[in-house]
Amino acid sequence: MPELLVDRPARPRARFLFAHGAGAAMDSDFMQAMAAGLCACGIEVVRFEFPYMAERRSGGGRRPPNRMPQLLDCFRAQIEGAVGKGDGLPLAIGGKSMGGRVASLLAQEYFDSGDVTGLVCLGYPFHPRGKPDKLRTEHLLSIRCPTLVVQGSRDPLGSADEVAGYGLPDSIRIEWLEDGDHDFKPRRASGFTREQHWRAAVDLVAGFIRPLRES
Repeated sequence: MPELLVDRPARPRARFLFAHGAGAAMDSDFMQAMAAGLCACGIEVVRFEFPYMAERRSGGGRRPPNRMPQLLDCFRAQIEGAVGKGDGLPLAIGGKSMGGRVASLLAQEYFDSGDVTGLVCLGYPFHPRGKPDKLRTEHLLSIRCPTLVVQGSRDPLGSADEVAGYGLPDSIRIEWLEDGDHDFKPRRASGFTREQHWRAAVDLVAGFIRPLRES
């Protein structure tokens, strides 16, 4: 497996640096579906793995995620690499769950420097599972970087009812996928399917990222 997975359309309009969640690698079904869908919408998607996940892949066993400073350093290196291409493509950053959280801690800094145009979080972990009082929102309250959160309405790490009371700023746009869980999978009785929600997420992210080049 290469260090990076790049889905590049013939004429990309933007670049999205896309990090995986805590439990699934960069080539998981979810990551593959999002990357392929966004590429079809004219967005280059660059996927990478945090150190612990790369070690798992090389036979290191089921390691837990690195501590946040290491995750941040890894993401910083990927941002610097993307910026260093110097090809003028607008750069958005984000990820699935934990990957989105790491990106959210860097987004304002790189937005202020002009290197990043926006932040995308797919299934943001607003709190740990079963611990709704331990919020991960403090840094979000002052973020000015344009942000899109796509969230299942019954996500156990931040449901629609819970997030409504967080007082998040207008810079953060939240789109809800009806009855979706943390991976956007709805229950059968909802009338929706996982694939429908994944396609909806692709459309939402593409519609968010493409106009950012003009912001």
